[in-house]
Amino acid sequence: MEARRKIRIGFVISRKMEKTAIVGVEVIKRHPLYHKTFRRVIKYKVHDEENQCQAGDKVKIIETRPLSREKRWRLLEVVSRKEVAELKEEELVPEVKEAE
Repeated sequence: MEARRKIRIGFVISRKMEKTAIVGVEVIKRHPLYHKTFRRVIKYKVHDEENQCQAGDKVKIIETRPLSREKRWRLLEVVSRKEVAELKEEELVPEVKEAE
């Protein structure tokens, strides 16, 4: 029987390392006693060979062999890019009011 690799979809939290990204995957769990649902964010260190993802991107990751002490996941694809707001030059410079 062939083992299937796990695939997760999450958001890139940090890109401060070379060829590594930290991806947060949101998991909804149910409390065993009180049966209230709550959200948890599980962080994975992901191998990104081409440094193609940026902070805020939605990505798909796949389980792989251990690549380092903490990296057990690899970037499969970038699902969507982070949307950056376009600002006009007038919006960047705040207006200064003269004192009366």
